[in-house]
Amino acid sequence: MKCIYSILLFPLILAAQNDWPGYGNDPGQTRYSTLNQITPANVTKLRKAWEYDIGRMGRKWETTPVVVNGMMYFTLPQGGDGVVAVDPVSGKEIWKYEVKGGRFRSIRGVSYWPGDSKTPPRLVFASGDKLMVLSAKTGELIKDFGDNGIVNLRAGVADKFPTGGYSISSPPAIYKDLLILGPSTQESGRYGPSGDPRAFDIRTGKLVWQFHSIPRPDEPNAGTWGPDGWQDRAGPSLWGLMTVDKERGMIFLPVGNPASSFYGKDRPGTNLYANCVLALEAATGKMLWYFQTTHHDLLDSDLAGAPILIDVVQKGKKIPALAQVTKANMVFILDRLTGKPIFGVEERPVPKSTVPGEVSWPTQPFPVKPPVLGRLSMTKEDITTVTPESHKFCTDWWEREHMHNDGPYAGYGAEGTSVVFPGTIGGGNWGGMAYNPQLGYLFVNISNLATIGHMTDKPATGRGGRGGAPPPFPVEDNFGYRNETAYTRFADDHALPCQQPPWGEFIAINVNTGDIAWKVPLGLMEELEAKGIKNTGTPNIGGPIATATGLLFIGATRDPRFRAFDAKTGKELWSAKLEAAAAADPVTYMGKNGKQYVVIAAGGPADAGRGAEGEWPQKLVAFALP
Repeated sequence: MKCIYSILLFPLILAAQNDWPGYGNDPGQTRYSTLNQITPANVTKLRKAWEYDIGRMGRKWETTPVVVNGMMYFTLPQGGDGVVAVDPVSGKEIWKYEVKGGRFRSIRGVSYWPGDSKTPPRLVFASGDKLMVLSAKTGELIKDFGDNGIVNLRAGVADKFPTGGYSISSPPAIYKDLLILGPSTQESGRYGPSGDPRAFDIRTGKLVWQFHSIPRPDEPNAGTWGPDGWQDRAGPSLWGLMTVDKERGMIFLPVGNPASSFYGKDRPGTNLYANCVLALEAATGKMLWYFQTTHHDLLDSDLAGAPILIDVVQKGKKIPALAQVTKANMVFILDRLTGKPIFGVEERPVPKSTVPGEVSWPTQPFPVKPPVLGRLSMTKEDITTVTPESHKFCTDWWEREHMHNDGPYAGYGAEGTSVVFPGTIGGGNWGGMAYNPQLGYLFVNISNLATIGHMTDKPATGRGGRGGAPPPFPVEDNFGYRNETAYTRFADDHALPCQQPPWGEFIAINVNTGDIAWKVPLGLMEELEAKGIKNTGTPNIGGPIATATGLLFIGATRDPRFRAFDAKTGKELWSAKLEAAAAADPVTYMGKNGKQYVVIAAGGPADAGRGAEGEWPQKLVAFALP
């Protein structure tokens, strides 16, 4: 009987290894595959196997497919909203679910629920302010879920703010028969929909639990927002990917920054649980622990990348741990059961806010190990010299705007123009990290890119907010001050960053020692390469994956290329030019034909800086050995 059981079980184990069933492959978001057909020795032979073309659009395509049981599922970008299923061997379309009316926003992917003896597999498609469940086989809405297949996510969290920003940008986490998700909420003013994480029943769509990410007066840590700073507060956003430890029944949430993003007169305190890795009991939503990476955030330092589950070996003992990357070029490695830093954290003094009425927090946490991954400040002497033209443009701008940087964690000021480094797109972002458990290495790509801003008490006019639009709130809602020109990249008129390169880097961290194993520039600027200027790297969005053969695959860079690296050394082994930059995470899987494939979505610029206007080809591209 035992022998028969093993024979029956083997195909299930094999299928699980061959597929890529979740955004990060496994619930722990390791982005690691055990497949071994593509190796450092043969990776240079990779060729394009197929592509799925959705035409040209002016919005980044950030989708990461999932591959299960001979089907590949992915989302379309806004403007072509929906979910598509294709054959992962040929790229041939099997079905397409299109959202009617263009009301929804589909971005980074879907979640797959395998079903049970009574319920067939389902796809969770949470976007805009709606939660939908589709049949994995047919792509049809499951009518007995919610209201004919749809749950209105505004109910219970946005009732007072029917026009307030609320949307879903990442696929929900799956734990047993629960869907767990959090929203992207408005960050420009105090008042708006709540960013509470919630769990829903996968079969019915009924709410199972809700956690208050801004504590109420009778809950722990309520005093961290001042006397009434919690009331009707928008957010904090929870738009990044969540991570599940199935064995321990835990879920880990990367919580975003408080609203308003850059001024917090009305929220004195550390503002828990904003900017926290938050550990909850997955079945109930009960808080287990938290770790805050930024206190009283004034720099839009939301946690965007998913926590990643790792094991740290010290003195022969294996410690269940997790790692969290931040926009401030830091990685915190925490004990998974307690949230305590494994290599230590120091609270270091940081500059005080110079904006009237703002009381900034006097210290911020810095990990003892791993060391800070990139620069944390910039002076006039750091202005780029890659070309005389770029140096002159950036220097003239610096002097004309009376720019200054006051050091790590210095907020935007009201005098002159503040240069924040790394800026809102700097450090590690939502693409996340990858982990190779054989090497004990964690892999992360960062952008070294400054943003500039100026705090003003004057009403918003013209085009000055995120995306060029004025903030959708009266200035008194922000208690007198707002960030003028927020999110503006400090780059020249050809979109070259104004500081010295490298502008993008790829880094390996030994999780057992906390040391940097290697660091290399990531990406190239073609116009500079033509002049013989190399190793600049580029700003990047999207993340890597790792394989058991010691390979890393990554798109992410501004230049439209898909690359493979040696995980042990950081040496670039292969690259393929794409028709557009790949601002997404890749996947790898074994097709039914016995071939291993690597797939990436190529569909737009790798950062939203100047020069990003226009339309680009949008193609899902698969590579395999010939």
